[in-house]
Amino acid sequence: MARLAIGLTLALLALFLAWRFVRPLNIFVVSEAFERPVATETIPVPLVTLRAEECAGCHRAFYDEWRTTIHSRAWTEPYFQVDFRFDGAQQICKNCHTPLDRQQEELVLGFRDRDKWQPILAPNPAFDRALQHEGVTCAACHYRAGKILGVRGGPAPHPVERLDDPNQICLRCHVVGGERWDTFYRLPPCGTVAEIGAAASSDPAAQPARSRPPFSASGEIAVSEVAALGCVQCHMPLVERPVADGGAPQPVRRHLWRGGHDPEVVKRALTVDLVETPADSSGKRVFALTLTNTGAAHYVPTGTPDRHLTVRLRLLDAAGTVIDEEEHVLKRTVLWRPFIVDLWDTRLPRGAPRTFRFEVEQHAKRQPAAVEAVVTYHLLDEARRKRIGYENAEPIAYDVYRKRIDIAGGSS
Repeated sequence: MARLAIGLTLALLALFLAWRFVRPLNIFVVSEAFERPVATETIPVPLVTLRAEECAGCHRAFYDEWRTTIHSRAWTEPYFQVDFRFDGAQQICKNCHTPLDRQQEELVLGFRDRDKWQPILAPNPAFDRALQHEGVTCAACHYRAGKILGVRGGPAPHPVERLDDPNQICLRCHVVGGERWDTFYRLPPCGTVAEIGAAASSDPAAQPARSRPPFSASGEIAVSEVAALGCVQCHMPLVERPVADGGAPQPVRRHLWRGGHDPEVVKRALTVDLVETPADSSGKRVFALTLTNTGAAHYVPTGTPDRHLTVRLRLLDAAGTVIDEEEHVLKRTVLWRPFIVDLWDTRLPRGAPRTFRFEVEQHAKRQPAAVEAVVTYHLLDEARRKRIGYENAEPIAYDVYRKRIDIAGGSS
C-alpha cells in the first residue's frame, strides 16, 4: 500500500511538472494599473481622433521628436511583432504597446481568470487602425478620463490638468510585479523601476537616502517618491522652446526617451578603461578592463533579459590576427520553467566597477603585437532570435567601446 501511495504521488508530481513545462508562461503579475487599456469615451474639444497628427498642429517640435522614437513604433516595430506572435499574441501586451482602448480591435469586458490573463473580449466599434500604428502615441501619456494632462495646467485650446510629477506616467508600464507562489524573482522582468530602487539601496552614494523606497516580497519597488526615480530627468532632457507653436520659449522636456537602441546613450552610461597593470610574475604582462555604470540609475543593460553586454579581450599579432581571446557576458539569467527563478545577474548596477584581467605570455609562439578590448551591447540574444524566427533588417548589436594597446607602447 505504501508503495502504491508513493508511486501515485510520484506520478502526480511528474504530471504536475510536465504541465508546468507546457502551460502558458505568465511571467509577471497583471496589476490594476495596466490590466485594461486606457478608456477614451470622451475626446476633449477641439480634438477629434486623439491621433498624433492632431497634436502636431500646435506642438510640432514635440511631434517631430516623438516620431523618431521607439515609443512611436511600440506596435509596428518588427521584433516586437515577431516576439508578440511567438508568445501567443497575449492581449495584455497590447495594453502597453497600444495603451488606448481605441487602438485595440477588441474591447476588454472582463476576465475569465483571477490572474487576468484571459480577458473577455468583444469587437471594438471605435477601433482606429491609424491610431494603433502610432504605438505609445501622445494621448497614451497625456490623456486620462477625458482630460489632457501636462506639467503645466491651465487654459488652452483644450483644458490641461496639471500632473503632480511627470514620472508618474512612466509607472503604468515600467512597474511590473512578480509576487506569486511559483515565482522567485529578485527583480521582475522589465522592472526598471525596481532596479533603480535596488541601485539606491546597494549604493548609498548613488542617490540620497530619501529616494530608497521599500520593496515588496517579489522585489518590485513600492513607489513612494515618484520624483526620486528620475525617469523623465534622464530620458527627456530639458530644452528651451515654446510649449505650443508661437508661444514664449520656456524650459520644456524633449520627447526622445532614448535608451538601449541608441549607442550614444549607452556609451554615456558607461565609464570604460583598459590599462596595463603590474604582473604577478615575470614573463607575463597583465591588462585590466574596468567597466562602471556611472550614468544610469538602473542596471545596464535593463529591460528584457535578452539584452546583454559582451566583453572581448584579444591578443593580436602584427597582421591583426587573433592569437588569443577571452569573452565575458554581462547578462541576467532566468530559469523560466517549471518555475520562474532568478539564477544569476552579472549586469552592471549603479556605481559598482567590474574589472576583467587579461594575461599575455611574452614568449608565446606567435609574436604578440597588441591587446584589444571590445565591449558590445546586444539588444537581443542570438539564441532567442533564431528560436522565434526573427530576421532582423537592422543590427541587433553594436560596439560601445573599442581600444587597442600596442605591446611595444602607444594605444588607439
